[in-house]
Amino acid sequence: MSNQVCFSNLAAERSWTLEAYKAAGGYQVWEKILKEGITPEQIIDEMKASGLRGRGGAGFPTGLKWSFMPRNKPGQKYILCNSDEGEPGTFKDRDILRYNPHAVIEGMCIAGYVIGATRGYNYIRGEFWEPYQRFEGALEEARAAGYLGEKLLGSDWEMEIHSHLGAGAYICGEETALIESIEGKKGQPRFKPPFPANFGLYGKPTTINNTESLASVPYILRNGGKWFADLGTANAGGEKLFCVSGHVEKPGNYEIPMGTPFSELLEMCGGIWKGRKLKAVIPGGSSTPVLPAEIIMNCTMDYDSLAKAGSMLGAGSVIVMDETTDMVKALARIAHFYYEESCGQCTPCREGTGWMARAIHRIYHGEGRQEDLDMLTDVANKIQGHTICALGDAAAMPVASFIQHYRDEFQYYIDHGKSMVTG
Repeated sequence: MSNQVCFSNLAAERSWTLEAYKAAGGYQVWEKILKEGITPEQIIDEMKASGLRGRGGAGFPTGLKWSFMPRNKPGQKYILCNSDEGEPGTFKDRDILRYNPHAVIEGMCIAGYVIGATRGYNYIRGEFWEPYQRFEGALEEARAAGYLGEKLLGSDWEMEIHSHLGAGAYICGEETALIESIEGKKGQPRFKPPFPANFGLYGKPTTINNTESLASVPYILRNGGKWFADLGTANAGGEKLFCVSGHVEKPGNYEIPMGTPFSELLEMCGGIWKGRKLKAVIPGGSSTPVLPAEIIMNCTMDYDSLAKAGSMLGAGSVIVMDETTDMVKALARIAHFYYEESCGQCTPCREGTGWMARAIHRIYHGEGRQEDLDMLTDVANKIQGHTICALGDAAAMPVASFIQHYRDEFQYYIDHGKSMVTG
């Protein structure tokens, strides 16, 4: 796939079936591993050479993560796929499960082989019923074809994968909260260390990767790590799916090389809708800092460029806002989301998200106080970096960046009780 994912073509081809996947070269790598005994070290080397970094938001190098696993340690180990996808603005993983589930299965099998895990779980967001059904159907096909089960393709290796439906909690996208949820506990992040590679699911060594990351693995190993690396740019190998939503003519999932200028991605989406002008972009999902048009138009879509500009690539969830956007209203919705989704475990997050949401709500409803803006910035700074997981940062960064770049709009609300954009 490249550029916009064409859903009608994928549906017509029934791309989610084993037949379609094998016709496109699917399971070749898994068969080769089982029959020829490629070593885990060889696979890790290829993954490191590919430059693949986690596609779920953190951007940690996949090959390096796999190398952390003590694969020769006795006892069970687990490979987990994080398909929770609760970040506002993100909608790529559900379509991978819907249209290409076998790539995820093959990627999980390969990852399991590398880390010494014979069991895997795909944690799927509970609202994703059709993707769940497609993935379950693909698991049945893979078992029937001998790609899952015992003594696979005549080898001594076994592998089994199960689905686990979540219940719509954003916090369970955090890897240790996901583990807690699978274990039947309340979804709350764990203190680290110990890290999952040493003490994960059921206390056993565990590796967690994102859906898109695992789906990329078969293609990387089929074509070589250098091939994948050359598709992207320095420090960011390969192509990546970008979810583009908001004020564009053609919102959707677009697969483009890492390092592609934002202006080219915007052009692929048909530009800003209704002939309007670009005002701002949240480049990596609602938890990442907003960038004004004059900054984002000079950026390329990769980790380093966006970090230098003051934001993050995140999961590649691009939210586009035109000139009519009320930035105070937009932040009010974002802040309310993180207040509602905080698990309440850490005091700075539990209390701070509420303070920020209430203050922004007060400003939006014309009851803002002059001291609110400095208070919001101060609270955001006190939350960021002071919580067990990154939800505190996810709540704080949008607040700080919106006020930094659009303070005049917040000030106008405080002074006049209404929006300077919509009146």
